[in-house]
Amino acid sequence: MLGLYLFHIIIVFPFLFYISFFRGLVPVWVYHSLAILGLLIIVYHIYRGIERWKSHSPFLWVNILHIVFIGPLLVYIGKNDYNTPKWAFEILALASFATLGYNMYKIIIHVNNLTTVRPEEIYDLKEKEKEKEKQ
Repeated sequence: MLGLYLFHIIIVFPFLFYISFFRGLVPVWVYHSLAILGLLIIVYHIYRGIERWKSHSPFLWVNILHIVFIGPLLVYIGKNDYNTPKWAFEILALASFATLGYNMYKIIIHVNNLTTVRPEEIYDLKEKEKEKEKQ
């Protein structure tokens, strides 16, 4: 999962922010690829959503968010290219920063959950092993 979080921070956030910030200066092929990417996101997350629904995963909401919000937004902006209204770019900017924030949060949680052994814990483990040997 760490790789997925880093992918969103290193690739997805800059790409979405670039499009939302530069708008009219973005080459038209980027808009076309954005529309294709949006369609791929919808199809992929429908597939993953079905899998997660069957397994009763608590993360089904991520797939639903991509199916209902992210994918259609990318298709809409990609389809309208230079004629896209300002509000769509503003929502894309918000989504890009949400991507950055959420995935940074998940990395922090992931790193925080890594167990580090403190010297006193090692001492306690050795004491417990000695007690077991005595019994």
